[in-house]
Amino acid sequence: MGLTETPRASPDALLTLANREGRGRLKIFLGAAPGVGKTYAMLQAARTAREDGADVIIGLVETHGRQETEELLQGFEILPRLSVPYRGRMVQEFDLDAALNRHPKLILVDEYAHTNAPGSRHPKRWQDIEELLAAGIDVWTTLNVQHLESLNDIVQRITRVRVRETVPDAVFDEADELVLVDLPPDELLKRLAEGKVYVQDTAARAVDNFFRPNNLVALRELALRRAAERIDSDLLERMQGGGVEGPWAAGERILVCVGADEISPAVVRHAKRLADAIGAPWLAVTVERPGESLGNDQRHRVDETLQLAARLGADETKTLVAGDMVQELLRFARFENVTQIVVGRSRGGWWSELLGRSLPHQLVHHAEDIAIHVVTAKDGQVRRMRWWTRRPRVNIDRSWTPFVWSALAVAGAIVVGRMMTSAVSLPNVSMIFLVAVLFAAVRFGIWPAIVSSILSFLGYNFFFIDPVYTFTVARPHELLALFIFLGAAVLTSALAGRAREQAAAAVIRARATRRLYEFTRRLSSFPDANAVAEGAVVELNGYLNHPAAILLPQTDTLELVASWPPEDELDTASASAARWAYERDEAAGAGTGTLPSARWIFLPLRSSHGRVGVLGVAPNGAAFDPEIRTLVETVAELTAAALERARLTREIVTANTAAETERVRNTLLASISHDFRTPLASILGAATGLIEYGPKLPEHARRDLLDQVKDEAEHLDRMVRNLLSMTRVEARGLELRKDWIDIREAFDRVVALAKRRGATQALRLNIDPQLSFAVADPSLLDQALANIVGNAVRYAGPDAQVVLAARRDGDGIILSVTDDGPGIPQNLLPIVFEKFARGREQDGDGGKGTGLGLAIAKGIIEAHGGSIAAESPVANGHGTRIFIRIPLEENTP
Repeated sequence: MGLTETPRASPDALLTLANREGRGRLKIFLGAAPGVGKTYAMLQAARTAREDGADVIIGLVETHGRQETEELLQGFEILPRLSVPYRGRMVQEFDLDAALNRHPKLILVDEYAHTNAPGSRHPKRWQDIEELLAAGIDVWTTLNVQHLESLNDIVQRITRVRVRETVPDAVFDEADELVLVDLPPDELLKRLAEGKVYVQDTAARAVDNFFRPNNLVALRELALRRAAERIDSDLLERMQGGGVEGPWAAGERILVCVGADEISPAVVRHAKRLADAIGAPWLAVTVERPGESLGNDQRHRVDETLQLAARLGADETKTLVAGDMVQELLRFARFENVTQIVVGRSRGGWWSELLGRSLPHQLVHHAEDIAIHVVTAKDGQVRRMRWWTRRPRVNIDRSWTPFVWSALAVAGAIVVGRMMTSAVSLPNVSMIFLVAVLFAAVRFGIWPAIVSSILSFLGYNFFFIDPVYTFTVARPHELLALFIFLGAAVLTSALAGRAREQAAAAVIRARATRRLYEFTRRLSSFPDANAVAEGAVVELNGYLNHPAAILLPQTDTLELVASWPPEDELDTASASAARWAYERDEAAGAGTGTLPSARWIFLPLRSSHGRVGVLGVAPNGAAFDPEIRTLVETVAELTAAALERARLTREIVTANTAAETERVRNTLLASISHDFRTPLASILGAATGLIEYGPKLPEHARRDLLDQVKDEAEHLDRMVRNLLSMTRVEARGLELRKDWIDIREAFDRVVALAKRRGATQALRLNIDPQLSFAVADPSLLDQALANIVGNAVRYAGPDAQVVLAARRDGDGIILSVTDDGPGIPQNLLPIVFEKFARGREQDGDGGKGTGLGLAIAKGIIEAHGGSIAAESPVANGHGTRIFIRIPLEENTP
């Protein structure tokens, strides 16, 4: 028996369903034209939903004076409209904030494609609805088919009317439910005649223009087709989500090539319809040649076309740079696994068509296994971008100076040619004029070189071709040579000028790359987030000559941490745009679809762990071209990476500090548990013996037990004082009470203390006779010396010799403690003055003490302005010497 594999759901379909979790549901009532009853049908469905217990409110409904529609509004909660000032009057708009605060289950918002008044949060009503959906509110709305972006050019050809208010197809396709409200054209015209759509005067004009029977039939067909495509898409999505097998449209991928000509939007819409028809993803690209760029109008047209492609749902839009447009398009198509290319061809360009050099011809000739779709335009419908509308990418000196110098170069060539022909017989002096042409091309560019070519052509004819001093040419072959010279001069000037412009463009790109490299290097040197932000805004302001700012999250708000030129705070609209960009992870502000009236445009700063802030630039009314936008986005990415690095550095420092604190705590607890346990056990044992056997013990035994309690208590007191001293040292809280002290007396006190503590070693003094006094804190110096001597007694062994020496060394005193014990292990010597550093005692114990003695001595000596060091071994592989250097005060006796 064979096993049947259970169909699995499509991961993409499941991911789509997961992304819809928490969002509201969008229901669109689609009609072929105004007056078919979309709003009426929506209100009837809303009444039914309200009767079923749903929380339904009216956000905005346009009745257009229709009585039957107004009657359906009765009984609903209607939100007040928002008054927005526009050109000296108040415009009533949908109140988005009121709807969000009310937060109903379902809200009705009419006219999906409506354009909001300037100053609103979003330019389009469909963007308001997107925010409602993101907040989890279900929305019902209405839409006419002519407002779909991909059908805009088709509707214009049908009705001869350009529809200005459009909705991106990508947004329309995300609707959860589509209701087609259909009405036959005859019925619609009847309603129009009865005044149920527009008033009589307006209705008459509408019948003469938009509401023609042929137009209504075509629009109805478009609406039916679009609804059918959407139903098919829904069916496909449900089958994929449920794991139902079926034939899928797979493998096709479409690339649309756009330019600055006016046919490009039509080409993009055609590619969109083609992609929808076969269910294929699609991309949009434009190709630029190095050394050339478009004029402002052409650049703006290309940008708008690419934005149109993005709105229509293109998976990706790119700008390619290549000298050979055809080969670059085919290379990109092969890289992206494209199976079909859509290009446009304007009427005209007979020379390119004749030579087969047009883009469609070249693509058809070179493409292999790729289908080419050519979209054509009618004569006069589209203006082609002529070659003279292109301009060099680099700045050109538009004064007359280059042309004057080009003319002078030709004049110089004439003078040189006349001098040479008068001296020797030259059959041809045209090469001298080519030198003048090359000079103009290399020095000033194409246009001065072309002027130089024409002047050379005239000068060569006038001064050197018989009959001279006239523009007449006597022999035909000389006329042919003259025109060949003109062609060679123009071609040479064009090639040399193009090379110059490309070289200048390469220099500009290299300079931009260098600045970005330096910017990245500087960012890597900034220690914290605030420094990164300040450096980034200064650099970006230097690049663009526009104000720049960075806002970083602080608790529950965004705080302006850096701006250049400096600003204390942002205006309300700009602050709202910054919050929107941070919270929604999308650009907001000037020139975007969210709060376009704001003065700033804000981009989210994204890192691998999420958003780290927002970067703002104030365009001051100027539109950013793609190169500047790419630069801003690059700076934003670099800044986000630097901010993330600063955050990680801060977290690493915090983690290291916490780990060090934990290590110190554990070491301290281990030290205390070990070192305090022994004296406490001795005290407890002696006290217990005195309590239980006190009267029975002889006097000397009781005295020994009491001495033991006293000694161990003093030992505990020393350890506690060491801990407190270490705390004061680390907190820089040592208070020095300096006084004159006698070095010999200080040594005597330290030796006596060591002997009282049971030191069995031979302790000797070696003091320079010329040195007796120093200035220091007596108690702290005694503590430091006692710790050093105690360390020597503990680790040198019971039979060792310990020498305390003092001598003068320039403007300081050298105090040293030397023993002849086993010495300090080499691995311990570099850290011997650190906290909790301990060696092995001669009895094999892990060290009796807290390991703080030398660390405290180091802190005390450094507080006196001195230094401390250790040397081991001293002689014959044994011994340890601790040096202390204390500066001498003036007038030290």
